[in-house]
Amino acid sequence: MLITTTPTVEGHRITAYHGIVSGEAILGANFFRDWFASIRDIVGGRSGSYEKVLGRARDTALREMEEEAQRLGGNAVVGIDIDYGAIGATESMMMVTATGTAVTIG
Repeated sequence: MLITTTPTVEGHRITAYHGIVSGEAILGANFFRDWFASIRDIVGGRSGSYEKVLGRARDTALREMEEEAQRLGGNAVVGIDIDYGAIGATESMMMVTATGTAVTIG
C-alpha cells in the first residue's frame, strides 16, 4: 500500500475515493522514562527513550490507518497528516494520530 502526505500520486490517477481513514496510538509514559528525560532537560541532549516510544506510536497509528484503508477497498492513502499530543489529567500519556483519505489508484 502506498501512503503519502501529498494529495495525489505522481504518475497515477485516483480512480475511487473510499473516505477518511485514521489510526491512533496512545501510550503511557513511565516513571523511569520521565525521570531520565528530566535529567536530559537539565544537561541537554536527546531523549532516546521518548523517541523510541513516539516512533512505535507513529508506526502503530500508520499501520492502523493502512489496515482501515484496505478494509474499505483502497490501495493507497493520500493527504496523510500525523499529529502528536499529550493527554490525561497530568498529560502523562502520549497520543499519535494519523489521518488521510483512502483511495484506489490506477
